[in-house]
Order: sequence, then structure tokens, then C-alpha cells
Amino acid sequence: MIQSINFVILGKQDLATEFGKKGTQTDLTLYDRKESDIIKTWVVPNGFPEKIQPLFQAINLAEYVIFHVDKLDKFTGEQIIALDSLAKEKGILSHTFDVDELKLNMMIKGTVVEKYFKVEPDKIKEEMNKLQPIVNTDPPEMVIDHCFDVKGVGTVILGKVTGGTIKQYDNLKLYPQNIDVLIKSIQMHDDPTVESVFPARVGIAVKGVKPDEVGRGDIICAENIVDVKTEIELDFKKNPFYKNDITENQGCLVSVGLQIKAAKFSSISPLKLTFEKPIACKKNDIAVILKPESTTIRILGSGKIV
Repeated sequence: MIQSINFVILGKQDLATEFGKKGTQTDLTLYDRKESDIIKTWVVPNGFPEKIQPLFQAINLAEYVIFHVDKLDKFTGEQIIALDSLAKEKGILSHTFDVDELKLNMMIKGTVVEKYFKVEPDKIKEEMNKLQPIVNTDPPEMVIDHCFDVKGVGTVILGKVTGGTIKQYDNLKLYPQNIDVLIKSIQMHDDPTVESVFPARVGIAVKGVKPDEVGRGDIICAENIVDVKTEIELDFKKNPFYKNDITENQGCLVSVGLQIKAAKFSSISPLKLTFEKPIACKKNDIAVILKPESTTIRILGSGKIV
């Protein structure tokens, strides 16, 4: 059985070119390499820092973080807060020689990044190679990051298996649209396969849905695995660096998994959000509230869905 490991590269993003071959490129760029029976993928949020959204999507695609800090600015701060908000506890931390280590240590104090394995830049690859694939036996589920039409094949979806095993000829559901889909074929690292296990990156050809019906963050899974909601309540914690007030009916963006959806605050205490379009989610999923137009910090706060 082929296993998979997924990394996100933050800070100095061009580090990814040293590890894998460039594949899909949009506001997220993916690099991959097959080493014996393990496929390693590195995702880079190259749409960040111009936009905050790709940062959260890239982190959510990875089990492990490689954070190579090359400057100490507000964007480094956003990356630290993003990792802490999403509770990404497994990672490697490194920095270029011109970064003030004492100041960096102050910035990461009390966050998940403080627990990362600290290495010199030339040791990143060595430490990364020690990290092992993670497994789970959840029901079949995958999250979508890209979708397009391929002549002679039809709808092709790229994404990550986020639960259990996805098999050829599985009849599953696309959420939040609630559309039946049949998996016609599966590819991993451009090779055909009959099944893929968590946390594999896959390309699947599907029947039952057109590319314009599919969005980034949509979920393909067995029926009743996820909830489809237009309102959620959060066990909310405000980001202490976000200084503006939160008011009812104020607009925001909400990141849940790879979904980024427009919402309004329908209640402040308890904190509830009402969405313009439905989202697919589960209890205890982490939702992060974003204000992309903010000129200071763009992360308002986060919490688990109750």
C-alpha cells in the first residue's frame, strides 16, 4: 500500500523547489516526489501574503509544517497565529541567519510553533525525512482543492483523502451541494490505482457532477458524514492582536477546512455566524474568522463548531 505525507511550507516559500517537482499551480502551488512506497507533497500558499485565504487552505492540506522564517514582520505574525488557530502542533522551525532569534522566540511564545523542532536550515531535509505517515480508519472522505474538465474524461477533481479509504466505483456524495457522485477512476502521482488511503493526494474522475458545480473546500464522502449548515455557533476565542470591535450583522469571511465563505455575525454572545451559502462541516471543526480588508492583522479569531 502506497502511503502519503503532506507538508505545508511557510516563511521562505521557495524552499519547496529543493524537495519536489512542481505540479498544480494557482494561489496554491503543489510539489511532490515519490520515495519508494511513500508519496510526499509540499503545498505552498503562493497567493499569500497578498491574500490571507490561501494561507489557511494550505495549512489545512498538511499534516506537518515546515516554517523557515526569513523575516519578522506582520505576515510572519499572521502565519504564527494561523498555525496556532488551527492547532497545527507537528512541525519544523528554522530561520535565516539574519533573523533575530530572541525576537522570533518572543513571537512564538505560548503558541503551537513554540513546540516545533528547531533546526539549522541545512538540517531541514534531514529532520523532515524522519517524519512518518499518519493513518486513520474513518469513513471515506476527501476535500477538494482543484476541479476542471478534461477532454474525453469529463470532470476531474484534485484533493486530499481526509478520512479512511476512497475506492474506484464508490458511490459517494458531494457536499454541501448534496449531489450523488460515482468515482470512475483514481490516480496518485500520475499512476492509476483502485484505492487511496488517508492522507493521500489524489486525482479522481467522477460521474454525476460538472466542474462549475464544484468549489474548493467541497467534500466528497459517504452520506451523513458531514452536516450542511447555514448557521454555526463557535466556542470562540478572539485574536488578542485584533483590536476592532465585533458587532452583530458585521460581515466577515470564515475558513472551515478549505472552504472560505462569506458570513455575518448573527449573535456575539454566544458567537453565531450566518452564511450566504451553505457550508459542509462537523462538530468540533475549527472555524477561523477573517477580515481580509483589515490593514493590520486579518485574523479576527477562531473556535470549534459546537
